[in-house]
Amino acid sequence: MTIQAVNKLYDIDFPHRTIVKGDGLAASKIMLIGEAPGREEVEQGKPFVGKAGKNLAEFMQVLGIERKNIFITNTVKFRPVKISDCNTVSNRPPTDDEIRLFLPYLLKEIDVISPKIIVTLGNTPLKALLGGGVTVGKLHGTINNFGGRTLYALYHPAAIIYNPPLKDVYINDLKKLKNILG
Repeated sequence: MTIQAVNKLYDIDFPHRTIVKGDGLAASKIMLIGEAPGREEVEQGKPFVGKAGKNLAEFMQVLGIERKNIFITNTVKFRPVKISDCNTVSNRPPTDDEIRLFLPYLLKEIDVISPKIIVTLGNTPLKALLGGGVTVGKLHGTINNFGGRTLYALYHPAAIIYNPPLKDVYINDLKKLKNILG
């Protein structure tokens, strides 16, 4: 499987929206799934290159894995934004409709990449795959099943930016994941 073959999954067009494709090793055994791209991800055309990407890079060091050896994607493929009263643009969580819209693409990505382990980063991908009643607060650091694959839930790396005490929990969850990966 080549990255070009994976990119054919993204033959979708949303006027005035930039699609940020998944990135990485198309034959990866590990797939990381985030929420949606932010401003920097849209500018660079790659997932997890902004502030959360810097945290993700640190945590990947804990795992002893290089970014080039995994596949990273998002649940929603364009940047969900809100415009403030001051006319500034900022990120917002994806709506249920946006998640439902992109779920077939995410499921196809999982099918094509065929990872042995799926790591969800935050509530959005976890709920998209397992259903609305789950939360990362309950399932972080645990092994779950998704279509015969291992699904491992982690807090989103951005959560550490806004809630620094989560860093210790995140590091412990990463150490558990490292043991699972062998």
